[in-house]
Order: sequence, then C-alpha cells, then structure tokens
Amino acid sequence: MNLAIVSALLGSLVVVPHASGLEWRACQDAGRPKEMECASVEVPLDWAEPDGRKISVRIARLPATGRKTGTVFSIPGGPGGSGIDDLTSYGKSFAGLRERFDVVSLEPRNATSFGILPQECFATGPWLTRPGSPREYAALGATVRRSADECRRRDPAFFDHLDSASVARDIDAIRAAIGEERLSFVATSYGGVPAVAYARLFPGRVRAMYLDGAVNQLRDPLTDARARYRTYEAQFGRFVTWCEAAGACGPGVAERWQRLVAAADRTPIPVKGQAVAYSGFDLQVAAMPHLVSPGPAPDHPRWRQLAQAMRQAEGGDAAGFAAYVQAGIGSLKPPSFVGMNATQCADGLRFGSYREYRAVRALGERVSPNLSGMGLWHRLGCVGWPTPVTNPRAPLPAGLPPLLGAGSWTDHDDTADIVRRVPGSATVRYDGHGHGLYLTGNACVIAHADAYLMDLRLPPTGTVCRP
Repeated sequence: MNLAIVSALLGSLVVVPHASGLEWRACQDAGRPKEMECASVEVPLDWAEPDGRKISVRIARLPATGRKTGTVFSIPGGPGGSGIDDLTSYGKSFAGLRERFDVVSLEPRNATSFGILPQECFATGPWLTRPGSPREYAALGATVRRSADECRRRDPAFFDHLDSASVARDIDAIRAAIGEERLSFVATSYGGVPAVAYARLFPGRVRAMYLDGAVNQLRDPLTDARARYRTYEAQFGRFVTWCEAAGACGPGVAERWQRLVAAADRTPIPVKGQAVAYSGFDLQVAAMPHLVSPGPAPDHPRWRQLAQAMRQAEGGDAAGFAAYVQAGIGSLKPPSFVGMNATQCADGLRFGSYREYRAVRALGERVSPNLSGMGLWHRLGCVGWPTPVTNPRAPLPAGLPPLLGAGSWTDHDDTADIVRRVPGSATVRYDGHGHGLYLTGNACVIAHADAYLMDLRLPPTGTVCRP
C-alpha cells in the first residue's frame, strides 16, 4: 500500500518523438531516474461517455537498453499506489527486461497522488467495529456512508469512477497511444484486480501476464474468507513458533492472545493518556501487518514489537499497539481509508448483506480463532457505501495466453487461484515472508518472471524459490 504524497509529474522542454505521435519528455522531477521519460494520455472520466469529461493520466517509461521487441506494463498496487513511483524506486528489478522491452507504468486515476480528490480522503476514514446485530450493522453502514460522502461531494463524478475496470480501460488507451498491439504485464498486489479486468475486457491484447502477490477479486466472499483465514492462521502459527524459539513472548502465547482478544471484546483496553480504547477486533487488525511482515530474521523486530505490545495490553494498556499504528499511518487505530475503499467497494469487495457478513464471521471463528476479524475488515469498510458495484466479479474469458503467478507464504494461494483459471498457467511459490517479490528484488522470482515475460517460458509445476 503506497499512501505517500508525491509531486505531480511534469515535463521538461526536451521532447522525445515516438512513432505513435505520443510525446515523451525527460522527467523534470530531480528524484526520477535520469533515463526515465514522461508523458500523459487523455482519457474519458466515464468510459460509457467517451465524448464527455476528460482526465489526464500521467505515464512514465524506462526505455529498452537494447533492441526493443515490445512493452512490459507495470500495474501498481494499493489501491492508491503510483506506478511512476514504482519505476523510480524499483527500476533495478527491470534491468533484465529492459534489454528487450520498454517498461511503462502509470499514475492511475485512483492513485493517492492523482490530485483531484484531497489527500485526506486517502489518509483518513472511520474506525470500523465488528457488528453483533442487524441494528449495529446498519449503524456501521451509516458511519461509513457519512465518511464516504464527505469525500464524494468534492467531485462526485470522479469519485464514482475509480473502479479497476476504468483503470484497465485507461491502460488500453495508453497501449494505443504508445503504438503497441499487445502488452506484457507485471501486476503487483492490488494491481492484480485491474490486470484481471484488462484480461477480461481485452484478452486478445495480452501477450503475457505476471501476477505478483495479487489481490483475488474472482472468489465469492465465503470462498475468499476460507482461503484467507487458513493463511492468517498459518502465519500466526509461525509467530508462535518463533516466540517459543526466541523466548520473546513468554509461555502459552496462543492461549494468552485468545484470552486477551476475548477480554478486550467484552471491555475494550484503554490507551493510557488518550481517549481511545482497543477492542479485540482492533487488536487483531492492528496485529496483522506485523504478523505478515516480521522484519529480517532471526530477530524479526516487528514480531518483537508485537510481543511487547501484547504484554503491555495484558497489563491494561493498549498503548503499544496504538504507538506503532500511529507511527505508520498517523492514527491511534487503523482507519478504513475512504480513498482506497472508493476502488475496493466499486470492485465488489464488499458484503452483499448482513447474512453474508454473519456467515463469513462464523467461518472465521471456526477456521482462524486467532485472527477471525481480519477476514471481515476490508469488506466492512464498504457497508453502507453510497455507490454501486461497477466492476463486478466475472469469469476470465477463453483465449488468454498462459499466465504466471508468484507469491510468498501469505499471498501465493490468492495468486495461484487466479492463474489456475487459465489453462497452461504456472506459479512460483516463495518459501518465506514478503510481498511484491519482483519489485523488491527477489532474484529467484525475477529470473522466472523474466524468462516468462521475455521468451514465454514458464517454470515447471511445483517451482519453489527459497530465502
């Protein structure tokens, strides 16, 4: 998730002509790589009204260093991330591909830095609760709707068109502008949702598609929750194993965690010195990022921080959780970011009813007693949402080329479920922690992805990369 505020991308006076007529300019921002070139493409705000209001989508490319044979398009995650920032920060990961390909990305319309909605829409949102009755579910919906409406009224037409299918159509307009008949893709994290939308809308224009830790929009909420709960519980088990080996948590950490969560759900734990308290649901939500990303082995500093916060909460003070949440996102408890939800809710990642919510909640309490709230969190942020689903779940079409997916302990299964829907596809499983393996420089994963993207050579079944 990229929630940083970045400067608007500007062009210099040096124009690089392109066969398509698109004008690539040397990027003026001093923080960009010197070889990066920038441009913009005008697209309809509402693709159903192509002659209506237009918006300008900024794009960037790292040109091929050898004889160019095509373009690889990198789709950023988030939602809210900028692909231009990705090329800036992680450009070295594309060095092999650039021997034969331009690498192009965009600042999508739903990026934090796009500039139409105010930045606070992407940095704030309501603190969610776990409803225990239809009345509480409706009350949460009213809270979510009020928060969404505050941002929506700034520009309702723009707010209503932040779905991933609109982003996919923007990408196809960029494809046409750069003069390519087909694209190859690297899609990271939530970038998997617009990538799948592109594959569904334009299957004949996909040469290759590599999905890295992709968010899976294709499963119904109950099936999705079942897979996620198993992943969460397995990761919690790794934390417990480390706790016991490192002596960092004290005895019986799993049982103590469940008691702490249950007690906090009955009586929320105050944050000393602040007018806020943590329910058990809040504890689970705050713990999850640290569980997924523990920091370098063997010390795993974020796991140590979590263990310390747990001990402090057992003593009646949730300040340890609040301190690291506030340090990361500026809030004493994790908010449900309105700007991100404007995409996720439009993409259908929401509960259809209170009954569906209760079914997922009951499943979580059976399958993942330690982190049952996490399977509810994102979809609860869409309860009462003021706009409808505009990019609903739909099957992938026939005729797509085989895809490649990769992921770590916490996201391989999501990605594998997507790619196995296309005959002949393959995955690489990374036997360790991590997310966005290509961009973050995992050499083993990059080697397999490059072989596929360059020569359409897929790894054998069961391929594993190890730390």
